[in-house]
Amino acid sequence: MNKNCDGEELKKFARGALAGLALGDSFGDACRTEKNHKKYGITMDFGSESSWSTDDTEFALLTAKILIDANGNPNKNDIKNAWLEHVVTQDELNRGGGSEIETAYNLRKGMSMPESGKYNFYYMSDGAAMRIAPIGIINAGDPKKAAEMAKLDASISHWRDGIWGAQSVAAAVSVAMTNGTVDEIIDIALEYAPEGSWFRNNFIKGLKIVEDSNSVYEAWKPLHDELRSEYKAAVPEAIVQAFSIFKLFNGNIKDTLIYGGNFGRDADTIGAVLGAVLGALHGIDELPKEWVEKVRYPTGTCLEFTKGLDVLEYADKLALLINKNW
Repeated sequence: MNKNCDGEELKKFARGALAGLALGDSFGDACRTEKNHKKYGITMDFGSESSWSTDDTEFALLTAKILIDANGNPNKNDIKNAWLEHVVTQDELNRGGGSEIETAYNLRKGMSMPESGKYNFYYMSDGAAMRIAPIGIINAGDPKKAAEMAKLDASISHWRDGIWGAQSVAAAVSVAMTNGTVDEIIDIALEYAPEGSWFRNNFIKGLKIVEDSNSVYEAWKPLHDELRSEYKAAVPEAIVQAFSIFKLFNGNIKDTLIYGGNFGRDADTIGAVLGAVLGALHGIDELPKEWVEKVRYPTGTCLEFTKGLDVLEYADKLALLINKNW
């Protein structure tokens, strides 16, 4: 199940994964706005106005920067120092998730990882899963190594389900990068949801809903109602919903992105995860070109250092690290 290992070919899938994450993030965030609800009901395309990025894209770029600066082999100090420089120094994390805000608070108090993630009220949020795709990119074809590196990265801000969700997404992107089938991608993601965990319980439930449904219409309400938690960004809800939608549409790009964005609840992260996996699987050439251009340059909405960075340029730098990890 290997794709062409030529460097230029690998760039297409690295670009697809990172750009897919960005467009899924931005599209999902746009879909859930009151303005779009009133104007369209269901959002099917980006509007004519300029787009914006949220914490999903911008923290993914932080993860990418850590990997690039560490030449693909980051350690605890690399991760902590990057957070101290680019996260903790900001007085406010505009539109940042609870786990990231709490982590910044813990680091300011002098905590180190993993305590900064373990002693975090939002430790099971999807905040690590949303940013983890770059690790799947550089570990293309090696989901075990991707999961190990994801655990290290996630432990600064998460624990238990929060880490397992990140491992699932990183492993899924890793397998997608090497042309895994939809079922192979789902299976590897499920592998990192431990027996007896809330994450695995919901994952099995979500897949069963999809398998027992004859259409998206039959699955739509149960995927909301049966997986719902009080905190919409919890891994057992949002990450399970993302993989369930991926399965529901069998990896079809446009349908998966549109329905993922319109899913509601934590739609930007659902979209970001779906976009990353789809982009890694299909490559940049298969993503809607006008959508990619809309989200290519982040707005620095949450992390100031990301404003104006080129998502595709960062993807190319990540692609150069792939062979180092083979």
